[in-house]
Amino acid sequence: MCVFLEHFQEKIHSSPHDVLGLHLVDDKKVIRLWRPGAENIYLEVFGSIVQAKRVDSEGLFVCEVPEKTECRDYRVYHQNGLLANDPYAFGPIFGELDKHLFAQGVHYRLYEVMGGKVTTHQGIVGVKFTVWAPNAKWVSLVGDFNHWDGRINPMRSYGGVWELFIPGIGNYQKYKFEIHTDGEVLIKTDPYANYCELRPANASIVFDIDRYEWHDQTWREKQLKRNKDSYPLSIYEVHLGSWKKREGNYLNYKEIAFELAQYCNQMGFSHVELLPITEYPLDESWGYQVTGFFAPTSRFGTPEDFQYFVDYLHQQNIGVILDWVPAHFPIDSHSLHLFDGTALYEHKDIRQGYHPHWSTCIFNYGRFEVSNFLIASALFWLDKMHVDGFRVDAVASMLYLDYGREVGEWIPNAYGGRENLAAIEFIKHLNSIVHQLFPFALMCAEESTSFTGVTHPLEKGGLGFDLKWNMGWMNDSLQYFSKDPLFRSYHQNTLTFSLLYAFSEKFILPLSHDEVVHGKANLLSKMPGDDWKKFANARLFYSYQICHPGKKLVFMGIELGMWKEWSSLEELPWELLGYERHQMLQRFFQQINDFYRKNFALWQWDFDSKGFEWIDFSDQYNCCISYLRKAKEQLLFCVHNFSANCIPNYVIHLPNVVRIVEVFNTDKEEYGGSGKLNPSIKIMNNLQKKPIGVQFQLSPLATMIFEVQFVS
Repeated sequence: MCVFLEHFQEKIHSSPHDVLGLHLVDDKKVIRLWRPGAENIYLEVFGSIVQAKRVDSEGLFVCEVPEKTECRDYRVYHQNGLLANDPYAFGPIFGELDKHLFAQGVHYRLYEVMGGKVTTHQGIVGVKFTVWAPNAKWVSLVGDFNHWDGRINPMRSYGGVWELFIPGIGNYQKYKFEIHTDGEVLIKTDPYANYCELRPANASIVFDIDRYEWHDQTWREKQLKRNKDSYPLSIYEVHLGSWKKREGNYLNYKEIAFELAQYCNQMGFSHVELLPITEYPLDESWGYQVTGFFAPTSRFGTPEDFQYFVDYLHQQNIGVILDWVPAHFPIDSHSLHLFDGTALYEHKDIRQGYHPHWSTCIFNYGRFEVSNFLIASALFWLDKMHVDGFRVDAVASMLYLDYGREVGEWIPNAYGGRENLAAIEFIKHLNSIVHQLFPFALMCAEESTSFTGVTHPLEKGGLGFDLKWNMGWMNDSLQYFSKDPLFRSYHQNTLTFSLLYAFSEKFILPLSHDEVVHGKANLLSKMPGDDWKKFANARLFYSYQICHPGKKLVFMGIELGMWKEWSSLEELPWELLGYERHQMLQRFFQQINDFYRKNFALWQWDFDSKGFEWIDFSDQYNCCISYLRKAKEQLLFCVHNFSANCIPNYVIHLPNVVRIVEVFNTDKEEYGGSGKLNPSIKIMNNLQKKPIGVQFQLSPLATMIFEVQFVS
């Protein structure tokens, strides 16, 4: 007993249940209680109130009880007045199988056993707390229920996982872990928490996420039947904190759900992609410096509010994709950094564990418990929050050991190369298990290099993603469009280069948030010329994206014709819709999205070269390109005029065409264009009366889409 007291005083004890709780001592049953600072402790034993005897000045109390007493036969009056069962009267909650699976990195329901979870344990309702801190000397639970006193509730260590079951408490209890290391006391939030305090506070909050009743079964069944490659995917990228506000304040998840679903259906978007809503401390990080990988940010409400958000969007036939950040984490002292006093989640060597670009820590993907943590995070959002997939951020920084580093600042892999082999294995493991357990899930890589096989199947040596952001297309297209039409003829190869590799991966074509910040200006402001030309170029750009092979993504506000850069602190300038040109641009977005959805030639064979055929990419003089988009039962002829000239009798060689009808033109007056359309098109014949081409009016700074038929 003296050793026990000494260890408790020094905060180095790892098995308090061996001493505290109900025990048989010298053929007598006694209850030992640890309550530093308390003068008296009262218990209820078989319905009678009894007082425990203080046997040590440090806070050890003992109560002798009848021999027949079992764990459920007595309760303790705690310092907050709660009468509840003794936390130290219960057996382990983190089992042998849990320990084995976690150590192997394959505990795919880890999110159900780690953290603070409302549960029934040995017939008693309470909250189980578990935290991984293998190098800690002592871990105690602190929270509202013990007045944040780290002496009261020491936890038991089991294979490096510390645990404690607290009976009688439930939802909305705030808590943290007090972790004692060699000479240091750390106060940490729960890495597996499902709810956190609103910044700048950072306590974890107990929340029962299993009580929500879902109503999206029809949506989920439909996703299981859908071919991921062959459907119209049009994504609206959204930052929830700045999409809309009310009197300068954030909307709740529930409020956003109604307005966002209505808007997406009105505008023709199939999915929303949320900039990170995993809990984060700094507003200006946009969510990319995550401290809560299992918690929707409390800025917009509770986890249940977020579940409602997803549920409601699904009921309105809108999918929800999350921007998810497994590449790095911030150095905030309350979070994962040096969690148990050692480099637990990160590498110890800064050449591997520190990211110079973002001043953040890099995960140690080669440690099974760390990779399991991240994989469990992804599975949690798919399972408990019903999201439809992820845009995995900064994949390139994960793949390469020298990413953002100079010579001498990185450590080669075992073969002397620059590839991060552990990260590659983690990514493959992630995609494998996600697709096994949630076949409908979309796994999208934001990968900015030419790494081979990002979307190739695992069995063929690929990384196993469903989609990859085509950063090359975005950069080349923006570079081309920023040039005055007078000079575009010298740069047509920049525009057409993306078609050389368009089918090497399964691409998303992004017009993302990254292109409207940090001095890059918004899309409309990037366009050359006067206002008329700027709006015409914006319509041309988006229609070019729609026609180009690949799925589509556009960042919020681009459809409004924003002039200034996006700010995460300000609401979108919805007042622009009070001006006719901006109304027309929004109407154009709405109608071309509707056109895209209804015309399967624009999406059925996005990832197959048989869905695309060049007609003419060499007319640099007129800055014009044309091609066919194909599907099983439809052919669309797409023509883009990147010059400001209207050519009345433009001729394109199109052999064997027998029917051609213009079905979309971005130069319509209702979109703000000049109205130079093609109500009729002349089919050109040779001397043998065989069709060899077409003659039509080439609208200025416009996309023209024709439905065509050829001689069978």
